[in-house]
Amino acid sequence: MFQRCIPRTTRILMQSRILQHSTKHQRGLTTTQLDKNDVKGADARAPRFPGATAPFTSNPQVTFAENVAPIPIYRVMDRDGIIEDKTQEPNLGQETVKKMFRDMVLLNTMDKILYESQRQGRISFYMTNFGEEASHIGSAAALTPDDLVYGQYREAGVLVWRGFTISEFIDQCYGNVDDEGKGRQMPVHYGSKKLNFVTISSPLATQIPQAAGAAYALKLKEGNNRCVIVYFGEGAASEGDCHAALNFAATLDAPVIFFCRNNGFAISTPSSEQYRGDGIAGRAAGYGMASIRVDGTDIMAVYNGTKVARDYVMSTNKPIILEAMSYRIGHHSTSDDSSAYRAPEELEVWNTVEHPINKLKNYMRSKRWWNEEDENAFVKSIRKQVLSQISLSEKKPKPDWREMFNDVYYDLPVHLREQLKQMEEHVEKHKEHYPLKGFKH
Repeated sequence: MFQRCIPRTTRILMQSRILQHSTKHQRGLTTTQLDKNDVKGADARAPRFPGATAPFTSNPQVTFAENVAPIPIYRVMDRDGIIEDKTQEPNLGQETVKKMFRDMVLLNTMDKILYESQRQGRISFYMTNFGEEASHIGSAAALTPDDLVYGQYREAGVLVWRGFTISEFIDQCYGNVDDEGKGRQMPVHYGSKKLNFVTISSPLATQIPQAAGAAYALKLKEGNNRCVIVYFGEGAASEGDCHAALNFAATLDAPVIFFCRNNGFAISTPSSEQYRGDGIAGRAAGYGMASIRVDGTDIMAVYNGTKVARDYVMSTNKPIILEAMSYRIGHHSTSDDSSAYRAPEELEVWNTVEHPINKLKNYMRSKRWWNEEDENAFVKSIRKQVLSQISLSEKKPKPDWREMFNDVYYDLPVHLREQLKQMEEHVEKHKEHYPLKGFKH
């Protein structure tokens, strides 16, 4: 029982030392002799604490955060789409780059329409991805389709890249009968088993320890070739679940990429008020983890950085923090008014010269891969598809209300069967108060 309370690595170390001591005692050595022999030939003043490795010092030293060099931000393209170091160009090819651009434009266009849809009262809630398109598409392109994704609630671009359709997005937001979640979730809480994208939860940071556990489980599978990536914002990184997840992943050596979208404002709190350290990547050393920081508005940097991160976790079976520095251009959600905590002049810069779509467009223009007429035609086509799908999705019935009792247990337990029966009797008795006409029967 005592052993179960001690971490496995500590038990192994203790057992090893007990065995060494036992062998020496068998040779007739006393404890005093044992200690002397342990340090013989070594610096007797060297620290021997099991909790950390560091030298002794004869002067008290305070380590100040401002004296620690910040982790640099990896960038490939400047705001004009120019590759600063040609050796860093990923050479993705015209078709791949065009797909990246189209997927970013699709996400941006769909966001604008669905945001207005919420403002018109047609859906209850929405969150846009303005300014963070590159962090979604760039990272998704660097993963394999089998890699497991845990999203927060602003990773719709990952699903776009993997093939989630416009109809699937809109059916989920409208919570109709074709919604894979059966209408149980708020809008933008997507999930797709076929695309290895775990369904999003509303509470902050719940997905982070789940991802650490999933990565550890994958590591234990023989011949594993999958990693886990978990997305979260710098606001979620202040939650206790985040700290627990980082520590578990580091101590268990789990192959997980902790992808932090540092967009500057969390829900409505500027990062300067959110933390005092060097962002989120700066925390990695404290957990004994690797880290990398990239320009989240540069899709090439995000792609290269995620490739490096994936290669690292798969070759070492260890976690890494990947921090994508970006800027949330839109409001946090339709429940937020960001004009209360930032200036419109600041916003304008990030919505123009620093916008990730503009940067990729400039890169494509230099390659002669971009055509204004093609882009306009594509946007027009996407708008038509989205508007047409909204007309279809809002006319579809809601799922059968009885679905709320299903899918938690493999077999419906007795207490839920009793509750279902009571609810059916209640609805039948007071059916004039329940609009069942709009639900699937």
